[in-house]
Amino acid sequence: MASVAPVSPAFAAPPADLAQEAEELREEFGAPGLTIGIVEGGEVTFAQGFGVTDIEAPRQVTADTNFAIGSVTKAFTATGLAALVDQGKLDWDDPVIDHMPEFRMHDAWVTRQMTVRDLLVHRSGLALGAGDLLFVPRSDLTRADVVERLGNIPLSTSFRSAYAYDNILYMVAGRLIERVSGMSWEDFVTAEVLRPAGMARATVENDDRGDPALVAHPHARISGPVRGLGEIERLDDEVVVAQVAAPAGGIAASANDMVKWIKTQLAQGQAPDGTRVFSEETAREMWQPVVLMPTGAPSGPLAETAPMFNTYALGWSVRDYRGAKIVSHGGGVYGSITRLVLIPDRNVGFFIATNSEESALLTGLQFELLDHYLGAPEKDWTAIYDEYLDQRLESARVAVVAASAETADVGPSLPLSGYAGTYSDPWFGNISIAERAGKLSVTFPHWEGVGATLEHHQYDTFIARFSDPGVEPAYMTFALDAEGDVARITMKAVSPAADFSFDYHDLDFTPVQPD
Repeated sequence: MASVAPVSPAFAAPPADLAQEAEELREEFGAPGLTIGIVEGGEVTFAQGFGVTDIEAPRQVTADTNFAIGSVTKAFTATGLAALVDQGKLDWDDPVIDHMPEFRMHDAWVTRQMTVRDLLVHRSGLALGAGDLLFVPRSDLTRADVVERLGNIPLSTSFRSAYAYDNILYMVAGRLIERVSGMSWEDFVTAEVLRPAGMARATVENDDRGDPALVAHPHARISGPVRGLGEIERLDDEVVVAQVAAPAGGIAASANDMVKWIKTQLAQGQAPDGTRVFSEETAREMWQPVVLMPTGAPSGPLAETAPMFNTYALGWSVRDYRGAKIVSHGGGVYGSITRLVLIPDRNVGFFIATNSEESALLTGLQFELLDHYLGAPEKDWTAIYDEYLDQRLESARVAVVAASAETADVGPSLPLSGYAGTYSDPWFGNISIAERAGKLSVTFPHWEGVGATLEHHQYDTFIARFSDPGVEPAYMTFALDAEGDVARITMKAVSPAADFSFDYHDLDFTPVQPD
């Protein structure tokens, strides 16, 4: 007998004061816009927008306003592969190299063993965020270029031994969809996933996110000593995500479209109009835990949020909360963050997004809604997470200020012209450093015009201040050889709270010798 979606009633309707609370919290946290969509028992019980799309040209956010959903996109890319599995064109445990002969990891054995499933579950041996600088903040690389460079990124652990979140292998998954289907990832996911699920307005192109009046533009606090402290500023829309990285985080969607996705998920692949987007067997496969994730050990009031188990499936996190199974994913791209949460046993799911980086607001609302649907006592989770985040950012600010105050008035060892030249990292590629008007400047060729000015810090370490204010400043340290020439350049983020995508520490530049 065919299985069916759960039909047990939800614990409760949405909180009676949800709209009022959402607007009050949005104003309190300073988020320009916010949207929420909720599905209970196969019905949409809440879909509403709050605030404005853009602080510079404000338009009202509605339930039809498209927000960048960031890594919530990963489940859509996994579903694209699922469609190919259902079509018999590949299997989850096929070696990637069987379908994409040019695929290479840094280790030949890993290359041979890496399966389609492995691309999606963050156990490849790559370090956290490895390779993100190929598309952060921008990129003129193609997905084929990324696949070619992947083999030059060293592995930090043995294959399948540890969890470390990455984006680059989801780009590879997008390229795999292209190789197997003969269509671009954008066209395939639109035709085989988004539209069959009833998501009529969801988009996959960063430079075309729909009706301009219904697009939430990105904002962030980037004017303080560390990102997250300072006034809200509007970001350039191009900063959201480079198109090459779209399979890892490039979809934009509204609450009205995301509730259709929630319905499809809770109905094990059947869209609201009855269309079968993916099979029930594939639905179970995508929610099946594959790799253990750290559970963490939060203290104080946050201790209640600690799971007993925490796992990653195919584009989804699967964990427990207050005895219930939770299938979810968060998303964060520059200036936008999202949460998508499913409670399968209660046949409930909800989507929350904001066009700023107020994570305490979204995380707080997430746990308040979870508590509501699981019948737990009310708790002011937004205030709790706000205090936690404030402490974290303040610690980062103190560390940055202390590092500046303790700077030794020593160096640089060479005249500025001595640091100039072309340098190359095996996977990132070349950078060029030149002396101009008594300062050193750096160009990053595949970052489409993003450059940096080097400000002397101490010894042979400089701070790279980027022309794009959304890019985290970084230390650049020049190591000299016995002859006093630059032998290598290493980097690391200035702020200890920098997003992991700024994986400067994975770079190792050496001089490019002239022909």
